[in-house]
Amino acid sequence: MERLDEAAISARLSQVPDWTREGEEIRRTVVAPDFRTAIAIVNDVAEQAENLDHHPDIDIRWRRLHLALTTHDAGGLTERDFTLAARVDAIAADHGATA
Repeated sequence: MERLDEAAISARLSQVPDWTREGEEIRRTVVAPDFRTAIAIVNDVAEQAENLDHHPDIDIRWRRLHLALTTHDAGGLTERDFTLAARVDAIAADHGATA
């Protein structure tokens, strides 16, 4: 998978407004209503990640999830990162989580 250029990254970031860029990663924090829901979100994200063969870094702190995406094989951001970011956004919304 090819790395995206700066213009493509900017365009894709505008489509996932809860995500911010930090170097060669995009990051988002999700706040779930409770711990059990946070774990349900992680499980749903894991299923989508497996489907895409793309795996985020997830840090779980009670009901707060910190997610980071990058495509290590490509050495930066690719379309796959933004596809998974959009799926994470939908999962979070389905579970009543906030940014």
